[in-house]
Amino acid sequence: MRHAEFMVETHFAGCYWLARPESVEVCAQRLEAFLGMMAPLEPSWSRWHQSAATFEKARKRQVQPDATTLAKLLGKKSNRFGGASDFWLWAGETPDETSGINGNCGGSSMYVASTCLLHSLGQSEVAKRVVTAPVMTGVVRAMALAWEPEFALAASDQHRELVAVPMIEDYVGWVTYLADFRGPVPPLPSPVQVEHLPDRGTLITLTQERFTVSNPAHVALAAEVQARLQAAGLLTPLRPWGT
Repeated sequence: MRHAEFMVETHFAGCYWLARPESVEVCAQRLEAFLGMMAPLEPSWSRWHQSAATFEKARKRQVQPDATTLAKLLGKKSNRFGGASDFWLWAGETPDETSGINGNCGGSSMYVASTCLLHSLGQSEVAKRVVTAPVMTGVVRAMALAWEPEFALAASDQHRELVAVPMIEDYVGWVTYLADFRGPVPPLPSPVQVEHLPDRGTLITLTQERFTVSNPAHVALAAEVQARLQAAGLLTPLRPWGT
């Protein structure tokens, strides 16, 4: 696919882990921690709502981001599936300025990953504010600290499509997080920034510029970092937690 075909570039963030059964209460504590760390990154991320048939109805379904309230939400029968708790929340002041998160926590499946995803960010004013290296790194850092995933990233949807690796955990995004138990991160080229989170893992931010697939230097840098991480054995399928 040619770069010129990408008319609008969108970005997303997500974290992933496998086979870590946890109670509704523990999942609620993790979600509370995540929302708390997201709030300073973007003003609209301090107020989250459940979905509804219309925007105005959904605006009235604000969710208090405390563990007790979130446990009631995650514990609803409609939000429970296969031992895991599902959630879907959105934030924003107008229909055109919304962003959302969804995911599931607590599952014991060896095949279906637990996740937390920040939905694709388009060209809204919210996107203009948050699709920056500091905020996207902050989102992935919040995911790492709150959810303790094995793998996390913030990336361009179009770059992900261009690279077309079979599994998300085989891929290097604008920001990539690898849990410590995957192994040590090798030296990486400039201008890549590497941050170790104690008792968690390592954050890798490719560039402080807005990552875009239309920039050949960004694509080349991502490919080089991906090759180095692959050579170090760090881009492997998810495994049961901590093994």
